[in-house]
Amino acid sequence: PLLIAAPVAFIGGMSRAAHENIVVKSGGTLEQLAQITSVAFDKTGTLTYGRPEVDHVEASAAFSESDIVRYAASAEQSSPHVLARAITAHAGTADLLPASDVEESSGNGVTATVDGHRVQVGKQSWIVTDAPAPDISALEPGQMAVYVAVDSAPAGRIVLTDHVRDNAADTLQRLRDLGIDHTVMLTGDAQATAEHIAAPLGITHVEANLLPADKVRAVSAITDRPVMMVGDGVNDAPVLAAADAGVAMGAKGSTAASQSADVVIMVDDLGRVPTSITIARRTVHIALQSIGIGISLSIILMLIAAFGVIPAIIGAALQEAVDLVSILNSLRAARAPRGKEQNKTRAASTSGAA
Repeated sequence: PLLIAAPVAFIGGMSRAAHENIVVKSGGTLEQLAQITSVAFDKTGTLTYGRPEVDHVEASAAFSESDIVRYAASAEQSSPHVLARAITAHAGTADLLPASDVEESSGNGVTATVDGHRVQVGKQSWIVTDAPAPDISALEPGQMAVYVAVDSAPAGRIVLTDHVRDNAADTLQRLRDLGIDHTVMLTGDAQATAEHIAAPLGITHVEANLLPADKVRAVSAITDRPVMMVGDGVNDAPVLAAADAGVAMGAKGSTAASQSADVVIMVDDLGRVPTSITIARRTVHIALQSIGIGISLSIILMLIAAFGVIPAIIGAALQEAVDLVSILNSLRAARAPRGKEQNKTRAASTSGAA
């Protein structure tokens, strides 16, 4: 029973997760999920829908708004970043110009030659210009901006908005119900934008203006472990690999994120994050239960057999029966909990986390 019960239970748990469109890559990952005490989230595409839309364009005196959008979209037309896709969609394919010498700095932006001009698109702190930036108004909470420079001259910025997922608040509440109170947001966006998203969700800690390497350091610095990191973008691949359990939103996320993650959610549903933890905890509970049942029955039968009550052939048959009981109990991990068992699982998960 000690050798058989756990593998059967973990295979059953991975199968159950697959039914929920959650791909868990190993039994060790499932065991790690069951012990999670902290969860870190990326913002764009994870807590939000990842479908930002252009709100408005602000241009300097030397450029028109249409010029800003055309240059930015042309430079970023080959970028997989969600902000780049939003800008190119807003511009339309008819307005795109050929781009050459494209260089992408992960977490910062893109540099390219467009229509004979050197165009930089990305974070304000990353863009290098020979002229002082024009006075610009502060962003409203929930807004994010992509800055544009042409031939080292500040051209303007494109302001975008993204919306929080409808089930984000419910997801965070379910995590708290599981005993996970330490939640963190790690994002490359501005602090005000990040806090505007985090506050109504009850996220306890926010770190903004982060590069991919900064996210890795932030996750490594979390002392309440094991820690889960949830993200979707190509910039999240390093931190997903660095976390104790990396979870990729694989439905619309990047291939790099899915490959580096330990868990891949195959549907665009943030609610599968607490579901994965619930399945993992139930699986570990059933595995330990099956081991306990099997070993207890074996010890009882061995004590009886020691007094010669059980003939050898009957003892062999009874040992096979004990193994079968352990296996059948372990297979419960492959199906959804029902009725009272579901309530007991939730209670056990909460008390175990506490």
